[in-house]
Amino acid sequence: MNRIALLGQPNSGKSTVFNALTGARQHVGNWPGKTVEKKDGTYTWKEEKYTLTDLPGSYSLSGNSDEEIITENYIRSGQADLVCVLVDASQLERSMYMLADFAALDAPAVLLLNMMDVAKQQGIRVDADRLSEHLGIPVLPFTAAESDGYDRLKDLLAAEMKQPHKLTGAPVITGGQDMKAAGNAKYAWIEEMLTGVTEKTSSRYVLSKADRILLAPVRGKILSIVIVLLGFLVAMLICVPFMSVGSMLPKLLNPPIANFLNGLGVHPWLVSIFSLLIPNTLYFSVSMAAFVFGVNLVFGFLEEIGFLARTAYQFDNVLSRLGLQGKAVAPILMGLGCTIGGTSGTRVMDNWGQKMLAMAVVWAVPCGSIWAVVPVISTMFFPVWATLLVCVGIIAYVFVMMWIVSKVFGNRLSPQESRSGMIMELPPYHKAHWKHIIKEAFFKAYDIFFRALRTVMVISIIFWLFSYTSTGDVENSLLYKVGTAIEPVTRIFGLGWRTFAGFLSSAFAKEAVLGVLNAVFAGQSNIADVAFNASNVTVDPAALGSIMAASISRAEALAFMFAVTFNIPCVMALSTTYRESHSLKWTARVAGFYIGNALLLSCIVYHVSSLFLA
Repeated sequence: MNRIALLGQPNSGKSTVFNALTGARQHVGNWPGKTVEKKDGTYTWKEEKYTLTDLPGSYSLSGNSDEEIITENYIRSGQADLVCVLVDASQLERSMYMLADFAALDAPAVLLLNMMDVAKQQGIRVDADRLSEHLGIPVLPFTAAESDGYDRLKDLLAAEMKQPHKLTGAPVITGGQDMKAAGNAKYAWIEEMLTGVTEKTSSRYVLSKADRILLAPVRGKILSIVIVLLGFLVAMLICVPFMSVGSMLPKLLNPPIANFLNGLGVHPWLVSIFSLLIPNTLYFSVSMAAFVFGVNLVFGFLEEIGFLARTAYQFDNVLSRLGLQGKAVAPILMGLGCTIGGTSGTRVMDNWGQKMLAMAVVWAVPCGSIWAVVPVISTMFFPVWATLLVCVGIIAYVFVMMWIVSKVFGNRLSPQESRSGMIMELPPYHKAHWKHIIKEAFFKAYDIFFRALRTVMVISIIFWLFSYTSTGDVENSLLYKVGTAIEPVTRIFGLGWRTFAGFLSSAFAKEAVLGVLNAVFAGQSNIADVAFNASNVTVDPAALGSIMAASISRAEALAFMFAVTFNIPCVMALSTTYRESHSLKWTARVAGFYIGNALLLSCIVYHVSSLFLA
């Protein structure tokens, strides 16, 4: 089978090596029965095919977390013909703790000394040959972000497949030792292995001027937030050209496809599917891929130069109250602009549980689109000062929602007993590997585009079935028939069938809300058309406001605004979450929770505000 397993701590470079070797020839899912990400891929070298498994990243194999248990069981099972262990050459003593645990498993291995460029910058010299003599296995100096060394790596792996080596020794740990004694034994073994191996030209670390600012308790946090938000703006600027090209697809494809199918006498419903739904689904997928590309490009740069590590350190204590590590601060802040970007940014989390929990928390942050909807609706019913209070109330509930999410999902995704602060040493600032960053960003965008098409298409067709009407009259749509039938139930939540239709459309795209409200209240457009062409629909707020104010109460309008804000972000964010988590079950759980919470919140807001608002 030529099966190779990659083993290492989080941020050791495993994913970089895995992606560089396997490219698009990989499958990502979850380990059977566990909410832990599983990556398998293949590559061919000198006419031999190799299967690569990226084992879950963890700091040791001596704990009881799912990641540690899965990794240990996998290695003990003998499924891997060879284990490639990655360590950080700039922090050898700490990163070799995983190797100390692995040594007791008696499996064929090679050691990859990753981040040699960072070690060199820090003035650290590593004698790989001497380390190889001490360990009894091949040791390869390496920089995963550079493409130069991969041929040597493939040659080494191929040679070890034929004549494998095992570690010649392991830490001496007796059954009666406690955890502290066992840990000391491992560090003693590491110290012995590193004797005469490393040399550092400067042993004194001096805090740089940049770190004195970024690590300051107050101004450091403020500056970190500003830089992350500026980074998101840059990411938006990068993705705009791609989104502009994508937005041209519906305009270019709609007329010729519609004319061709109408000429063949095809049913109008099918004509609308192929001429409007499919081109717009392509546009949605292009937009999603563009967001992911821009975010990965900018934040890949910030991560590689060492900035995100400082930001994670700053916010670790704050976010630990939500069961998260400080690394989650970047995706949460990115969620202010776009939930897709925030969801994609959770890739920096250490394990699957933290990643899924971070995505669930990011959903609580209203994206930029909601602020183009809520103030407009609010001013239809309330004066400016009251609209300001509505916005403040929504922002205040964001923090409540994040806390609720952490309580509902935290213990399942990040159990209390397994939580700990980040174990890290701040990396030095260093030059970014732009070729690697761009390649990784393109790979992620390419993967998201093709994987998202299916999910977005399915959900779009479902929404289309409910909203389509050949006459343009909303009363002829399935949405109207279902909406009016269940209105006695939706009234409990403070929503009539029209506002409930707007609530449903907000789950599809927040930008579509005003257009859908215009369709159901004023009857001036087709719901399906405005939902899929939200950017091209013009709504007169004054005219719509006068109609809505005469049709619904201010309490219903207020309940609707809260319900829309805290509903699931959008179908593209839903698809991105599924593709990032590789778990339909957990994506559905989070989506169901947000829909239920939004309706419950709407119910509370409606019935409480009805006591004060006429």
